[in-house]
Amino acid sequence: MKRIGPLIIVEGPNNSKVPFSRSIYIDSPDKVLIDSGAEPKALQDIRDQFGVHVILNTHYHPDHTQHNHLFPNAEKWINQIEFDTARTIEGIARANGIYQEWGDAGVEMWKKNLPEEWVQNLKQISGTYEYEVEYSFGGVKVWMLHTPGHTSGLASPYFPDLGVVYASDYDMTSFGPWYNGTDGDIDDFIKSADRLLSLDAHTYITGHQKGIFSKDEFKQEMVKFLNVIDKRDEMVENYTRKGLSFDELTEVGIFYPKNTLSVPIFKTWERSGIRKHLHRLGLTVSERDGALVTAKC
Repeated sequence: MKRIGPLIIVEGPNNSKVPFSRSIYIDSPDKVLIDSGAEPKALQDIRDQFGVHVILNTHYHPDHTQHNHLFPNAEKWINQIEFDTARTIEGIARANGIYQEWGDAGVEMWKKNLPEEWVQNLKQISGTYEYEVEYSFGGVKVWMLHTPGHTSGLASPYFPDLGVVYASDYDMTSFGPWYNGTDGDIDDFIKSADRLLSLDAHTYITGHQKGIFSKDEFKQEMVKFLNVIDKRDEMVENYTRKGLSFDELTEVGIFYPKNTLSVPIFKTWERSGIRKHLHRLGLTVSERDGALVTAKC
């Protein structure tokens, strides 16, 4: 575990790679944990050594909420936009594109493979925090900034007095930006990235992999990170010019490696993500035969 002033950075396995994430513990009398995707034993050590009264989940994705159950006595808060979504499996299925791509049958199949502990976590979310207001946890000031794009409600905790931002899934990984759920948005992702860079901060902590960046490093990496969006646009456009149907396009491997697309959830996100890029190109998918047609203005 690393420390930046009162902030303790709790790692997940394999350098906090998905399906895990980093957690941030605010070492103050209020005993606040931000996200619970870190290594379970490390989180238990935090709980036993310091105690946890409140968990602030930046968003509802399981890699950031999956260990809420380790803190049965803690209040669990999430952003106001995602509160209703986060408390039901059906809500999450719709936000992730599962219902939109596969209907009720797809939702039922997905539900059968969910870890029971995570399902229970959803039911324990008890309240919300507000965006863009100053919280003080034992004198540690934090603003839960609204930074949509990855999801519609993603919050990025900003500690102005410390010059620190937890950038969550603006994570600078080689995969690139993830906006593949139904509630993700490419333009919002770009706008939120610009906002993060505009903050008066010198340290950026990401939810996955490398983890801690200086502002200059974060800015340089963000250019490469966002360039992945343009590369995806180019790939989708090139394949559509070759006459591929939507279903054929979703077999190529624009987001996920082709050999992983037999995994239902990856195929779902591949389809949902490609739809977003088709929209940027002014195209839509024919419900009749999957052909690509010019979108109506």
